[in-house]
Amino acid sequence: MKRYPGIFLRGAGMGAADAVPGVSGGTIAFVTGIYEELIHTIKQFGPSAFVAWRRGGLPMLIAHLNLGFVVPLLAGIAASLISVAHLVVWLMEDHPLLLNGFFFGLVAASALVVGRHPTDWRWWHIAPLVAGLLLAHFLPAVMPLITLLGSPNLMLIVGGAIAISALLLPGVSGSFLLLTMGLYGTVMQGIRTFDLGLIAVFGVGCLIGLFFFSRLLSWLLRRHHAATLQLLLGFIVGSLPVLWPWRELVRYQLGPEGQMIPLDYRYLTPGDFALLTGESAQLPAVAALMLAGLALVLLLDRTGRRPAAVSTPKGANKEDASDA
Repeated sequence: MKRYPGIFLRGAGMGAADAVPGVSGGTIAFVTGIYEELIHTIKQFGPSAFVAWRRGGLPMLIAHLNLGFVVPLLAGIAASLISVAHLVVWLMEDHPLLLNGFFFGLVAASALVVGRHPTDWRWWHIAPLVAGLLLAHFLPAVMPLITLLGSPNLMLIVGGAIAISALLLPGVSGSFLLLTMGLYGTVMQGIRTFDLGLIAVFGVGCLIGLFFFSRLLSWLLRRHHAATLQLLLGFIVGSLPVLWPWRELVRYQLGPEGQMIPLDYRYLTPGDFALLTGESAQLPAVAALMLAGLALVLLLDRTGRRPAAVSTPKGANKEDASDA
């Protein structure tokens, strides 16, 4: 029972982060020490759950699905999307420099924390690190191709599968990928207005992405743990430019509904930003929030919530050999 409020708050943090293009709920899960438990738990939702229920009834099913973890986490995410996410979206629209400054510090510190725990690191782990950096850099550029699918419902399903997969990757923002696909405004408006039809179609895509991608990540974390952490570190570091507060949009394209899809930015110093835009760079406030985000992550790590700690739901080990 003591664990439930903490998991709820972690879920709320994940929901708020996922509302911001450029920030990943997976990063929050990583920072707060629940990342691997989250991945392994999601993997449990599948045919094996039916087997557990047949063998031991409801008690074994609850243990197999780790519902003591899942229910408060989902409650936190849902509560955040309904309430806190609205505040975050308002901050993103009215105070983007301050919001990006805080998340930049948070993500930068998470990269330091992950890089400081290179469990049985080998020289060849540079390869997955570089792969993560390259994927984080180039992935948004190919997302506008989803508009070629034509059908709005098919776009929502594919977009949901991609976005939820990105949610499971620290440093890769599902919201930012939705923005580059031209679907961010549509999905957020659907959530705000409780458009059940849109939410259902998008949800189907999310379920597909969760089913397959969680199994891949779970297998990688069990079989190639250190290399996978380096890949995730590459994703985290590669996401930092998207969160740099002082930047200028230099290339974009219009989506199917006329919305602007960002493709490339020019990154500026605070002084150049002020000269270019004629607005204050808010350097003291942004720097303070960067340090606040940095301090928050380092404090969490110092109090023992290690991002790389493995916490596996009951029953997961039995399926190692067969699940991918």
